[in-house]
Amino acid sequence: MKLLTHNMLACHIKGVENGYPFRIEAEVVERHAQDFDPDFLRHLWPRVRYDALRAGAAALGVAEGLPEEVTDAMLAEDGGDEALLRRLHTALLETHLEQGWLVCPETGRRFRVEAGIPNLLLEDDEV
Repeated sequence: MKLLTHNMLACHIKGVENGYPFRIEAEVVERHAQDFDPDFLRHLWPRVRYDALRAGAAALGVAEGLPEEVTDAMLAEDGGDEALLRRLHTALLETHLEQGWLVCPETGRRFRVEAGIPNLLLEDDEV
């Protein structure tokens, strides 16, 4: 599971009001190289919650070099920070949680991630 996917997932247990972002408990993390496309990152950026990305990156060991905040100027086509774009690319697209857990921030309910696939199925009493 890429951190891009993690950035878009939330806990949907009945009654949960604060189900985002999942906390990550990583057991196996892998890096899968992908072609660097800064335009794709710029296009995607408005949909990314940076606070969740930084927390996920820290849990997977790839937060080094990520600043406290990212501004539009840092991502601009003209004069942007290419090194930052490459770090974001690595965190969002190349770093995969292969095995571990996603933990609901409100309830503590743990959801297994196996072979990179999160199992977010709810029990009958959680629906």
